Formats: sequence, structure tokens, C-alpha cells
Amino acid sequence: MKKKKRKRSAQNAKSVKAEQTTPKPNAEEQTAAPAAERTTPKPNAEEQTTAPAAEQTTPKPNAEEQTTAPAAERTTPKPNAEEQTTAPAAERITRDLPTAEQLNAELKRIRYRRKFAKTFRDTVNSLLVVAAVAVLISMLFLPVLRVTGTSMTPTLQNDELVICNKTGNFAPGDIIAFHYNNKILLKRVIGTAGDWIDMKEDGTVYLNGERLEEPYVDELAYGECDLEFPYQVPDNRIFVMGDHRSTSVDSRSSTVGCVADEYIIGKVFLRLWPWEQIGLID
Repeated sequence: MKKKKRKRSAQNAKSVKAEQTTPKPNAEEQTAAPAAERTTPKPNAEEQTTAPAAEQTTPKPNAEEQTTAPAAERTTPKPNAEEQTTAPAAERITRDLPTAEQLNAELKRIRYRRKFAKTFRDTVNSLLVVAAVAVLISMLFLPVLRVTGTSMTPTLQNDELVICNKTGNFAPGDIIAFHYNNKILLKRVIGTAGDWIDMKEDGTVYLNGERLEEPYVDELAYGECDLEFPYQVPDNRIFVMGDHRSTSVDSRSSTVGCVADEYIIGKVFLRLWPWEQIGLID
């Protein structure tokens, strides 16, 4: 019994020693173990520095990427300022384009204006040509004269327009226009060169011994006369008197006398004005 107790006590002592030696490491192991624990889960300072840097660089782009990314986002959906400016301009141009009907109407208007301008120019040119021809004709062949005074009433009235025909052949009864003291007078031919004129005190006129029929005279009168009758008309002269015998100053007076051929403008044959009396003059 004593031997068994000794063996048990010896075994217990051994187990106690084993327990003391097995679970408890030495001081070096205890120092190294916590150091290993500290070094294993926790990286060193360089790893701690680079790891966050990697974490920072991996999910987050750099400053250039951060700058360009929003710029790309801004430029992609939205056009630039030029596009924004030209787009409304294009829309306005599209809206302002005329339709086919408007273009046709504008072309018709332009054609009408050109046609009207051409017609107007042609008309003006024609009128100018006509006016020039009329002036030329009136100066050379058919002078237009205005009647002033009453010495030729009732045949011609004051302010009437008449036309003369430049001719050298005159006969008794014709009305002629001639120059006298810077004036133009209108009188009726009574006799030509070589004719004998006689006039009674009652105003009756005799040509070459025969009574002259004068339906154009309303009232016969002796008038202003200082000639001795019978009177012969000189060469290249014409004896004239006005139709209004009582007031007319004509060849019966030495103040006017007979009219020389070189002073005669022409024969009055047409009344031009007033319009209601336009026509040939008897």
C-alpha cells in the first residue's frame, strides 16, 4: 500500500511538473509570441502607408480624371456654345424660309414692276420724242400762236391757240400772222401786190372794182384810216385788215401799212384750243 501511494504521489508530482512545463513557455517564447501576434495581424509602417494609398488610388480617380470626368459628362449631353447658338439660328432660318406660293407671288410682283417700269420708260421716251418733233415742226413748219386782243373777233377770240402753215401763197380772205414791232399780229388778207383797194365811208370794201363779200365781219366800219382810196398794193406787200373793223389798227393806217413778205410767218388755218372749237378756221 505504501508502495502504491508512493507511485501515485510520484506520478502526481510528474504530472504537476509536466503541467508546469508544458503550458507555460519560457520568457523568450512569451516575448516572441506576443511579438508574433503583433507583427502577424498588423502590417508594418510602409504597408500601413501603402495600403491606404492603394485603397485611396483604387476606388478614387486622380485629379485629372476627376477633372475630365465631369467635363466629359458636361460635354456629352449638352452641346457647346456654338452648337447652342447655331441650333436656334437654323430653326429660325427654317421657319423664315418662304413657301412656294410666296416665291411665285414675289416673282409675279417683280415681273410686274419690271414690266411697269419698262412701259413707263417707253411712254416717257415716246412723249419726249413726240414733244421734240412737235417743237421742231412748230418752229420750222407749223408755229403755234396764242391770240391776244379783240381785233379779229368774232372769228378769233382772246387766248385761243391757233396753228400757222408756213406758205408763200396767200389769197383774199386768208388770215395771216406777221411780225410787227417785236409782236405777232393776226389779220385778214384783203389784197395782194398789184391789187386796187377801195373803201367807202360805210365800211364797204371793193377789190379791183368789185365789192368784196365778207361774211366773217359782223359790223362794217371805216375805222382808223389815213389812206387815200383807191389804193394800189405795192410789190411784195399784202394789204390786211382786222375782222373787228371799228377797233382794228391795220393797213388802213400808215402806222402799220402793208405787210412785207419777209415779215409774214404763215397762214392761220387751224384752231387748237379750246377743245370744243377745235377745227379749221374759215
